[in-house]
Amino acid sequence: MALTESSILIIDDNDEIRESLQLFLGRHFSSIVTLSSPNSIIREIETNNFDVILLDMNFSGGKYSGNEGLFWLKEILKRDPELVVVLITAYGKVDLAVNGIKDGAFDFILKPWDSEKLLSTIKAGIKLRKSQTEVTELKQKQQFVAHSELTESIYLLGNSAAMKEIDTIIKKVAATDANILILGENGTGKEIVAREIHNRSLRNNQLFMGIDLSSLSETLFESELFGYKKGAFTDAKDDRMGKIEAANHGTLFLDEIGNLPLNLQSKLLTVLQTKTITRLGSTQSKKIDFRLLCATNKSLPSLIKEGLFREDLFFRINTVQIEIPSLRDRKEDILPLSEYFLELYNKKYNKRNSLTKSAVLKLEKYQWPGNIRELKHAIERAVILSTNDKINAEDLALMEHKEISSNETILNLSELEQIAIKKAIRKAGGNMSKAAEMLGVSRTTLYFKLSKYGL
Repeated sequence: MALTESSILIIDDNDEIRESLQLFLGRHFSSIVTLSSPNSIIREIETNNFDVILLDMNFSGGKYSGNEGLFWLKEILKRDPELVVVLITAYGKVDLAVNGIKDGAFDFILKPWDSEKLLSTIKAGIKLRKSQTEVTELKQKQQFVAHSELTESIYLLGNSAAMKEIDTIIKKVAATDANILILGENGTGKEIVAREIHNRSLRNNQLFMGIDLSSLSETLFESELFGYKKGAFTDAKDDRMGKIEAANHGTLFLDEIGNLPLNLQSKLLTVLQTKTITRLGSTQSKKIDFRLLCATNKSLPSLIKEGLFREDLFFRINTVQIEIPSLRDRKEDILPLSEYFLELYNKKYNKRNSLTKSAVLKLEKYQWPGNIRELKHAIERAVILSTNDKINAEDLALMEHKEISSNETILNLSELEQIAIKKAIRKAGGNMSKAAEMLGVSRTTLYFKLSKYGL
């Protein structure tokens, strides 16, 4: 007979009762833990995930009031109000057990117990516990969805041969569970491609969990990705699901994986190899089933040569590789994307703008260092600031990038500063915080310089 995957904790000071319960229940359930004293109950429930707890009501010799059991019942439920506790009581103490149910116990069993009644009570408790866990996990997943950044669900394909080739690859891999590595400059739409793979996959009715690894400090890495048990650290006031666990049965998208520090790569690799996670403060691992998608704007082979990226992690995430070209390398996509964003923001801001020929020409000639993200922001800004129904070239506030030949001499410091600012913004893909960091100035200073030079 196959064992039910459940964990039972038995607390009773009578050796014969513990051994008898362990022997009987061990034939039905996968994990049985016993304690002779209630003093270590709290440590056990904080480090392990039990489905049902069998709790005796008396532990001190000569005392049969049942108050000890009621005390420990309240202590257990303080830590986890949803824990299923079944009280063990003698026949003459039924009233005490009923009081225990009023205090939050699930049920009680009488000594000597009826085996069938005991088994059915525990199975009912397991069913309740699993139902409560599913509801809690669902609520936490909904919180992740509510706090996730909203992105356009439309797949920004375009008319270029390169994007049609990418679409062909997506059609082939979407229905599989192959690990995909998406490459491309900042702003090329790597997350949009990842979402499209998820939307076409067999997991499309489950959660798409995107994680920007570059935004996680080393101290937050484990708590954010793996979750934690209540009390695992100072601010851990409740059990919390990690983002990897939230992706269970769905798709896990790890963005900016090339930015992950080497010491954290090994922790991530262990999760990807075993498909298990262990919450901080817990010793119990949990199996996780997810589809893995990763993205980076960095050359991982180069990082491997420099000793900054693990080769085994690279092979683990790179079953199929998709490289998205920059927008300047697929200029035939600029106008369709511009028109899409124009329609989107006309609707959002209740406008009726259209692009003039001069605007189209400027859009198509521009180099787009920030790629699709920069195009999107440029169109949105033009729509917001428009005073009539036409968007002209001058309405598009695009950065003009002056290229410098190797033999050109520049002596003007302000000119050099402008060039440095433009290059930093271009390298940062239009992200002003990153550009300011590259330049070694505050974001406020950067905006002041942009205003000063009219950039």
